[in-house]
Amino acid sequence: MGEYADRAILRFVLGFSILFIAGAAAEAQKPTPYEATIESLDRHPLPDWYADAKLGIFIHWGLYSVPGWAPVSHPEHDFTNQDYIKNNPYAEWYYNSMRIEGSPTQKYHREKYGADYDYYNFASIFDREIQKWDPDAWAKVIKEAGAKYVVLTSKHHDGFTLWPSDTPNPALPADRQHASRDLVGELTTAVRKQSLRMGLYYSGGYDWTFVPGPIRVSEDYENVKPESEAYGKYADAHVRELIKRYKPALLWNDIDYPKSGHPLELMAEYYAAVPDGVIDNRFGVKHSDFTTPEYETLGKINPKKWEECRGLGRSFGFNRAEGEAETIAPAELIHLLVDIVSKNGNLLLDIGPEADGTIPGVQLERLKILGKWMAQNGEAIYGTRPWNRAEGETKEGISARFTSKGPNVYALLLGIPKSSSINLKSLRPKKGSEIYLLGYDRPLAWTQRGEDVQIELPSGQAGDYALALRFVDGGKE
Repeated sequence: MGEYADRAILRFVLGFSILFIAGAAAEAQKPTPYEATIESLDRHPLPDWYADAKLGIFIHWGLYSVPGWAPVSHPEHDFTNQDYIKNNPYAEWYYNSMRIEGSPTQKYHREKYGADYDYYNFASIFDREIQKWDPDAWAKVIKEAGAKYVVLTSKHHDGFTLWPSDTPNPALPADRQHASRDLVGELTTAVRKQSLRMGLYYSGGYDWTFVPGPIRVSEDYENVKPESEAYGKYADAHVRELIKRYKPALLWNDIDYPKSGHPLELMAEYYAAVPDGVIDNRFGVKHSDFTTPEYETLGKINPKKWEECRGLGRSFGFNRAEGEAETIAPAELIHLLVDIVSKNGNLLLDIGPEADGTIPGVQLERLKILGKWMAQNGEAIYGTRPWNRAEGETKEGISARFTSKGPNVYALLLGIPKSSSINLKSLRPKKGSEIYLLGYDRPLAWTQRGEDVQIELPSGQAGDYALALRFVDGGKE
């Protein structure tokens, strides 16, 4: 009887200990709670998936995709130029541009639809056209392009939403407030089926159904931001819906966030719902996981993670006036990605589909070229981190960029050598290092020549646009 009791007590103690340990482990796995303060939010770590991803696809799609037009002007995207407002090359700004007297977009709108044709009449056309859209086809194209995440415009500046919001817009008729299909939800499902991450853009800073504008002069950029208590509640409700329904991997706000809203509270709620999510720097507050230069690269390695956003052309939204001449060339596109990655950045590359979801042919071609290059050279891109320096050069005058991963260093040549050997300046691989050309399975012969390294390239194995070399045991300057 005593022995039985002792065993029972031992079983109880062991069982309690296991439960205690399991409970402690479960407690340790709970997401870190964040408070609605900059100090607390700044403790959020940048998730590895985002640092590793390097390439995302931005999608601007909405009512503006129906007219799909803007002047092909200002290729340098000089946003501070007063003329930029009147001749805005962004087709997603169609509603603003069509209301500026004497603008090319106003002229186009009057000739195509008539002076009295209301912008929000495009809602019925958009709803008809989106019935043809196949979200799985988009997700497949994006996967094959080598992208690791997607960001879709859930609401742009015109206030029309791509999901059936429970928060009614007080300024628009019910049939003009949102798309008839849950485009956000359907694309989220399709993208996740391809094992990609899904993010959502939201225009918090502008909503032309609350403060119509238009923006005619530079001062209006601030004057047109809605700051009413009603709009603050409206925007907060929208963002909470997006978080609750779709749990986006990226929360990508634009322009600013209304001062009558509660961005810090939303960020804390977002991290609680999506612990490995990331937030951009356009909420108008000091916290962000990454910064977002637009049509602009950085000159050196930036310790803070950043993401350049830009279109394949001059516009984000579909612009039927754009063609080959306005679309970034394949070599320039690949060199841009390599340069960004070498400096601790990601590239968020935009496509502008037509109203029915058709991706313009020239954009589709660029995605295919990018995907083919990434399939061979992605090892030097995905999961890498900046090396000691970002930039280099060969004696032959070809620019180079460097990345690193574990013990390996990668040198990416922004051009194709004309000779069978190259000389990388100011680079000394460790003795016994092996150097490989990605896409070729044998080590390359190399010789140290002073401060430079001469590498013999295999014949017939040049590749396209940019070559990637792997230094197995690393290198030093």
